[in-house]
Amino acid sequence: MYRVVVTGMGVVSPVGNDLGSFWSSLKQGKCGIDRIKRFDASNLKVSLDAEVKDFEPKNYYDTVQEIRKSDLFMQYAMAAAKEAVEDSKILESDLDKERFGVYIGSGIGGIGTTLRETKKLTEKGPEMVSPFFVPMMISNMAAGSVSIRFGAKGPTLPVVTACATSTHTLGEAYRAIKHGYADAIIAGGSEASINELAMAGFINCQALNLSEDPKEGSLPFDKRRGGFVMGEGAGILVLEEYEHAVKRGARIYAEVVGYANTADAYHITAPDPEGSGAIRAIKATADEAGIYDASEVYVNAHGTGTHLNDAMETKALKAVFGQRAYELHISSTKSMTGHMMGATGAVEAIASVKAVQEGLIPPTINYREKDEECDLNYTPNEAVKANVKFAISTSLGFGGHNACIAFKKYEA
Repeated sequence: MYRVVVTGMGVVSPVGNDLGSFWSSLKQGKCGIDRIKRFDASNLKVSLDAEVKDFEPKNYYDTVQEIRKSDLFMQYAMAAAKEAVEDSKILESDLDKERFGVYIGSGIGGIGTTLRETKKLTEKGPEMVSPFFVPMMISNMAAGSVSIRFGAKGPTLPVVTACATSTHTLGEAYRAIKHGYADAIIAGGSEASINELAMAGFINCQALNLSEDPKEGSLPFDKRRGGFVMGEGAGILVLEEYEHAVKRGARIYAEVVGYANTADAYHITAPDPEGSGAIRAIKATADEAGIYDASEVYVNAHGTGTHLNDAMETKALKAVFGQRAYELHISSTKSMTGHMMGATGAVEAIASVKAVQEGLIPPTINYREKDEECDLNYTPNEAVKANVKFAISTSLGFGGHNACIAFKKYEA
């Protein structure tokens, strides 16, 4: 078994398009939620989203032709991957590209391209559908394009488990390195599903918050919560075998020390109200990581702001940690970023790594009204200093997918 560490990170998010601005925004409790500007939403019941702002793909591609052949979810992934790889400096080392992989997933893939090309089909006929429609639409193309860009010829695959997607990509990459199948893997997730079709679907399955006030949009663990806010972006981490990282003098952010993947086998959209799958995932992760003292732990909760999820997740943490669950430092950064779908796990893993590295817990903003079902410490409204040794990040997806990953403060 090999140790696995984080040596690079990159972010595209509603609160910042690089690691520094993203983390600064979280520390300040900056809200990335606003009125929908991407398209005319006047005929929808929902008014809010969490859009990426001021994104310029020309900063990450060499030619305009490459951009035209890439769906927005691929562009977000490329931008975050470029930052993470440059941050890690791994390409400056003597790297065996056949042991260098890419695990990048997306919950929905190129749905923007699908919507646009479907419109061409119905209005102008099949001859007008782009020859690049399929490679822009399929969910594996973020991983594929990043692999091509950086010459990564090792284990490479996407994961599609809805909102648990990129916690699973990180966890499976961790296992691949831990068991000797790769020296380093670019891992994470990307999503660009803010459009009228996707939002109409989520509205009609009663998942989105219908508030018109950005400060009332994403309310994890608050009694007023009424659904999540659609977000977008990408989060990418470079995971690397410890000795490989040390040998090349890499800067190490944190160590990956636990991961679990379970299923509820309960319902296509609703979580098991008893949280059995989440409990097993959190417990297995904590056991592998050697987490015993809750006071040393930060939990970046899935915390979507839906009634069932937040109550169930609270119940699961109590089941795993018992009375000591009240000593956990918990927050939901979705209160600031919205729900970034397939990207959310990786983006929240980055927040978890930074929390452990700096000893600072990002807040759950806009928290006002306590709920008797959610009575733990959710770090309301302001960041808090805490010398935590571990961070746990949970992600729960439609279909009953549960993922949990743990990070430890780096010790040589």
